[in-house]
Amino acid sequence: MKKLLLLCLPFAATLAMAQKGDDASAKYAALITQQGLKEKLTILASDEMEGRETASPGQRKAAAYIEDFFKKLGLKPGNGDSYQQLYPVYQEVLNEKNLRVNGRSFEWDKDFIFSMQTVSTGTLTYNGVVFAGYGMVDSATKVNDYAGLDVKGKLVLVLDGGTTAAPAGGGRGFGGPAMAKMNAARRNGAAGILIISADFPRANPTSVKGRMSITLPTASANASNFLVATVSEEVASALLGRTARISQADLKTTAKGNYVSEVVIHTAKKVETLESSNVIGILPGTDKKAEYVFLTGHYDHLGKQGNTIYYGADDDGSGTVGVMQMAEAFAAAAKKGDKPRRTMIFMTVSGEEKGLLGSAYYADHPTVDMTKVSVDLNTDMIGRGDASRKGDTLNYIYVIGHDKLSSDLAPINESVNKQYVNIALDYKYDDPNDQNRIYYRSDHYNFAKKGVPILFFYDGMLGADYHRPTDTVDKIQFGIMEQRTKLVFHTAWVIANRDEMLKRDIPLTMPAR
Repeated sequence: MKKLLLLCLPFAATLAMAQKGDDASAKYAALITQQGLKEKLTILASDEMEGRETASPGQRKAAAYIEDFFKKLGLKPGNGDSYQQLYPVYQEVLNEKNLRVNGRSFEWDKDFIFSMQTVSTGTLTYNGVVFAGYGMVDSATKVNDYAGLDVKGKLVLVLDGGTTAAPAGGGRGFGGPAMAKMNAARRNGAAGILIISADFPRANPTSVKGRMSITLPTASANASNFLVATVSEEVASALLGRTARISQADLKTTAKGNYVSEVVIHTAKKVETLESSNVIGILPGTDKKAEYVFLTGHYDHLGKQGNTIYYGADDDGSGTVGVMQMAEAFAAAAKKGDKPRRTMIFMTVSGEEKGLLGSAYYADHPTVDMTKVSVDLNTDMIGRGDASRKGDTLNYIYVIGHDKLSSDLAPINESVNKQYVNIALDYKYDDPNDQNRIYYRSDHYNFAKKGVPILFFYDGMLGADYHRPTDTVDKIQFGIMEQRTKLVFHTAWVIANRDEMLKRDIPLTMPAR
């Protein structure tokens, strides 16, 4: 009985804290409203912000809007006397981008695109290509498309998507299954990977930002030795020695193995140094003001191409205005004498779509002692539903990181959810066998790498509007967005006011390469 009592004490303390803060937490959470979220998101995802691409005029307008909002709340600047933490980036433009297979030339966007980070100025020649089916290796499903193949030093040609045993699922950019394919090819010693896509010629070429990439200077200075490209069925046919275009159906039955092909790639990059920024507002705490709770989201998106704007209402306008609404609620609490014990840091970062750049820069150039950060609660896409869910497709939130770094995280989040919000908490993306690897693919991960416990709140919207111009405000479900934001607020409230920082008692598991 005594042992059982001792085991129950941590959860009982968590529950007591939630109940103690019931009146105050609920009172200020009520300031998070559908109307407030919609007003802010309508501005952030407007034509004026031009898609908020990192280091663009639109991104700077968005930063100024968020900074002005923090000032009006009375938050302190988060970077010395400035609300913005500036950081350098490189803008890379491919002035020349050529692909030839056995002497035949192909066209950019019509037949191929390169991953910008994997090419530099120069000419590369590859002799031979290995077709590896779907290019998947998955011990959980006992799939190994590389069995019996020698791909060392060669280009690997693979189908997009997945098999029944190793499903493609959804992905964020080059993450998810595509990342798994790249990692498998790299581990087997390949010189690069060519992923066959049926999406050529591009019906909407600007959905893939192949012409431009923004990376931190340290990354830009060292282009990858591993080529990553997406190619059309026409290119695949040439690589496989076919005279006629091969269909996806035929590709699925094509024998794996070596094919004799000469592949010549020529690229020329123009590089210039630009500047981007994170926007940081601080609400000082009371007796534990030297400890910190971060609320983060990324305010950048994909910008515009010609007259087409990528609005990024859900990705991640939703998470950004969620941070702004929570800042408003905490600021109101402080003005009424209900200051949080720990210092609250509200940070909206840029560069997420270019590789988590803003949060990476902050993690390497922090404005506070990272060992004193109790938690980072990250919101990246919280305004839509996941159409692939069975049954309830809206009254839920994917919570990532609940079983990582700190055993305190899940009990607190689950307790406040039950008490205040009562939506389904879905942990599917914390499955170590999940190929989407979501835990490693938003800004919280740069905190996790420093040992900071994190929770990532995510709606899973990876359908037709993801990274498309159609990710617009009119498609946001503000009712559930309000509830999800309140869940994060209540969780932050408890963590900010509890006696102890969150334990750091679970080692970080690094992703397999």
